[in-house]
Amino acid sequence: LHHQGGMVETYLKLNQPWFQRHGFTTVLDIGANVGQFALTVAQLLPKAQIFAFEPIPSCFNQLQQAMGSCQNFTALNLGLGDERGELAFECNDYTPSSSFLTMTNVHTEAFPFTQGTAQIKVKIEQLDTIAQNLALTEPLLIKIDVQGYEDRVLRGGEQTVRRARMLIVETSFQSLYQNQPLFKDIYQVLTDWGFSYVGALDQLPNPKTGEILQSDSIFVQRNP
Repeated sequence: LHHQGGMVETYLKLNQPWFQRHGFTTVLDIGANVGQFALTVAQLLPKAQIFAFEPIPSCFNQLQQAMGSCQNFTALNLGLGDERGELAFECNDYTPSSSFLTMTNVHTEAFPFTQGTAQIKVKIEQLDTIAQNLALTEPLLIKIDVQGYEDRVLRGGEQTVRRARMLIVETSFQSLYQNQPLFKDIYQVLTDWGFSYVGALDQLPNPKTGEILQSDSIFVQRNP
């Protein structure tokens, strides 16, 4: 799995009864980058349909190549938010840090290799609009890793997100991007929508201070 570009630690943490008992049949990978999560979840859930969203053209091409042998995979070359059309996008030299939002000094000081950015135009859509044309079956798993754009993705996809049995959402405890929501903001929205926070899959510390900057937060629908 590691040689393919997947995430071994994530696989081991999710290949457990608490995750597998849900029997997910559809996965939405929002912010797929080059397929790290998609490759991992394809191994975990070989029968599930995976729909991956990635706005950066070069990453999208790598994503398609990485997932080429997966029959149940569909890639869409666009970003998700609360509007539709074309939007300026900060494409970072370290592509996983790319965002619709401008990076803060907290981010660049903690991770100096993220200082180089070029602005490109990408297509953006609302998840609820796109989901109408996708064959989504339930139970549904949604992973959101969009570098500070989480609240916009949720606003544009409320109906679809509410259908999910489980969400894995990257949440921040400090502002790594300008005007981004923090953990408490995402927690409030999702608990209002009927989800319970059940823990973190992973945490990202500041390499210089050890403070936790982000976590991959897991939310489960209270009344599936």
